[in-house]
Amino acid sequence: MIDQFGRTIEYLRLSVTERCTLRCAYCRADEGVCPKKEELTTDEFLRIARACACLGIRKVRVTGGEPLLRRDILAIVSGLAAIPGIAEVNMTTNAQMLQGQAQALKQAGLRRINISLDSLDADTFREMTGGDLAAVLAGIDEAIAAGLTPVRINAVLVRGKNDREVDNFIALTKDRPVDVRFIELMPIGSLGQDDSLRVGSDELLAARPYLKPVPPLQAGQVSTDYAIHGHLGRVGFISPVSHKFCAACNRIRVMSDGTLRPCLGNNLEIPLKEYLSGDDNSLTGAIRDAIYRKPVGHHFEEGFISLKNMNEIGG
Repeated sequence: MIDQFGRTIEYLRLSVTERCTLRCAYCRADEGVCPKKEELTTDEFLRIARACACLGIRKVRVTGGEPLLRRDILAIVSGLAAIPGIAEVNMTTNAQMLQGQAQALKQAGLRRINISLDSLDADTFREMTGGDLAAVLAGIDEAIAAGLTPVRINAVLVRGKNDREVDNFIALTKDRPVDVRFIELMPIGSLGQDDSLRVGSDELLAARPYLKPVPPLQAGQVSTDYAIHGHLGRVGFISPVSHKFCAACNRIRVMSDGTLRPCLGNNLEIPLKEYLSGDDNSLTGAIRDAIYRKPVGHHFEEGFISLKNMNEIGG
């Protein structure tokens, strides 16, 4: 479907839970546990996804919170993969629970997996997230073995915390099918309000002239990609603040309670749960209207304050 600014919207980020096993400093460090009762059921998520597919959504990314906390996650993934028109189902996870599940996720229809990993030092990782680095590294190995490749590592850089590890992250791309993407700290949540903590891609690239730009792997991707001669994987930069990419945005978000958010950096939200008690035409119509009204872009550069933390929005 085409929005009012002529963008083709074909990508759905579907958050299946706000709950998470971690407390990342830039995401939900100051937040309690989301009530599980607010989450939609498997059938409700799939009904929304089917309506989105009717409107031209072709790619779905399952997010959270931590999606692997859902006991029905395999049913959700397989149900999404079976929807006519959905060509690709991917997932973003913190990989704390990925061991023992990667192969089953692949068999259910998952194509690729993104893994949040903010430090390769166990102590720094624990400080930033509260998590276990060894579990993440084991999950990466299992994802590669299961064929969920290229595995994409997402690292949110925070100045003074993990920005000295950039070259260690880049080294992960040498011999394995792993892409590393550095994500600019966004002004969502309390940590993101401190501009001095943000590490921009221009700064990182200026210090690494060996990174050579390469064409995007797919239309509408938000990362600007680079390659290193002899490396299997790519290095990407996602820079929503310093290099705004709203003009090419092709996505919408549905949160775990069924609320549709057309733009990450805009507080406009459309509750869909009320339409689930009606017919499919009403649900599809509500989504169609929300897509059409998708804002022209975020206002991070103008002091935008999100009313929700990142895990509530779905990343």
